[in-house]
Amino acid sequence: MKPTEKIKPKRMSGILVHPTSFPSPYGIGDLGPGAYEFIEFLKKSGQHLWQVLPLGPTGYEGSPYQSFSSFAGQPLLISPEKLVEEGLLTKEEAKPDEKCITDRVDYPAVEKAKEKYLRTAFIHFQEKLTKDEEETEDSSKAELLEKSTDSEEIKETKLSLKEEYEQFLEENAFWIDDYALFMAIKKENEGAGVQFWKPSQKRPNDKQKKALREKLIDEVNYQLFIQFIFFKQWHELKKFANDNGIYIIGDIPIYVSGDSSDVWSHPELFHVKKDLTATLVAGVPPDYFSATGQLWGNPLYKWKVHKKTDFSWWISRIKCQLQLCDYLRIDHFRAFQDYWEVKASAETAIDGRWVPGPKDDFFIALQNALGKDLPIIAEDLGIITDSVRELRDRFELPGMKILQFGFENINDNDFMPYNHPANSVCYTGTHDNDTTVGWYQKVAPICQDKVRRYMNTDGSSIHWDFIRTCFGSPANMAIVPIQDIFGQDSEFRMNVPGVALGNWGYRFKSEQLNDGLADYIRQLSILYGRG
Repeated sequence: MKPTEKIKPKRMSGILVHPTSFPSPYGIGDLGPGAYEFIEFLKKSGQHLWQVLPLGPTGYEGSPYQSFSSFAGQPLLISPEKLVEEGLLTKEEAKPDEKCITDRVDYPAVEKAKEKYLRTAFIHFQEKLTKDEEETEDSSKAELLEKSTDSEEIKETKLSLKEEYEQFLEENAFWIDDYALFMAIKKENEGAGVQFWKPSQKRPNDKQKKALREKLIDEVNYQLFIQFIFFKQWHELKKFANDNGIYIIGDIPIYVSGDSSDVWSHPELFHVKKDLTATLVAGVPPDYFSATGQLWGNPLYKWKVHKKTDFSWWISRIKCQLQLCDYLRIDHFRAFQDYWEVKASAETAIDGRWVPGPKDDFFIALQNALGKDLPIIAEDLGIITDSVRELRDRFELPGMKILQFGFENINDNDFMPYNHPANSVCYTGTHDNDTTVGWYQKVAPICQDKVRRYMNTDGSSIHWDFIRTCFGSPANMAIVPIQDIFGQDSEFRMNVPGVALGNWGYRFKSEQLNDGLADYIRQLSILYGRG
């Protein structure tokens, strides 16, 4: 029985924190000791869920929602300490760069330092592959003799590094070859977006791709190596989590970046021109947050083309992500029902229009591929209509209930705890919200009063009041951002939507995950039937 097939508790709770926030001497959280310590903390505190943000490779300012690939992993999460364990770095080579030792992630500094570690590890990796190949040739005759004289069943042998690597490339060939070439071309263009490449690089035919791959073979192989190591380290961490009763909630944006291997490899699936610039882009219409709406700029899908392939690209994407997690939150779920379409030439989102999405067809295809019970969480926030709710409920997908939204509205609303259905996920807040302490300090006095009366509190430990209310919700799942566990204020929030700079840098320290805190959370979990 696989770890993810164990019987899960009916009511579960957990913590939302991205791996970049973990303690680490390398300036950014990674998949090393800090990640394993966090899993152990979850177990001690009686939790069963760990929610992350998207895990793809990022560009400017480290936003996990603008990735170079819907399939690839984030190189910055690779642990140099694990590379030492794997014999791909010496301790001296893995020595932390003092310039990166900061309280928040300095992405330019971290990217430079991590690339140095990874380039060095790649050299050692190639040496190991050569050595493995030589040893395999020398030992092949001996292995054949041993197998022929052994009357028992042939015992399962551990794959060599070379065999493990080749198996990984074979299993991921449907995306990784194009991704590695895309990143190699991007490197040759000094990081420029695909729209600024030469015409022969933007839309290469098979012959041109072959020539590019031969020309850039060293960089292509380096990119393949990075992905192999990321997936290897992640799967080891996931197994450790599952073996300790912890299930991972992943996250994918509904749209992809225009500067991505997805658009470059499959331009036929997106509304783009021959030069890969978008013709129609995503956004949301004007609302009380913004008089001009939000213009995201991601190229929109050609859903009719996706439907003709029975949504094969999407199904491959979700299957790939479900190798990394046990549940998957899909951002901006409402776009499967209807989405806001804006011309790429528009300066704001005002002049867009609602266009029908793939609706039931998409989820029927997904059920055919994955089974009836989809491990999907619908991010059903924003402008939500009855038709969106009906789509969600027809496929029995849990939606999201944000406590802050319930109490910043003095009237009855769907986010109030007594209105939460069992098939939903309750959050104190998300990565896009202020921390609970920061929110309470800023919200209107009349809303503060509503909180105090509902939770029977004076507000002096408002984060614990919200956590107790979240755990006590009828929702089967309850998730709390780690900033609320620590009672941190607005200075420590992960993201401020609409603000381009200064996000995604939050980090915490090892000593904050202490046994006293774990015991208190465990007692709350038991009290509210989630332990």
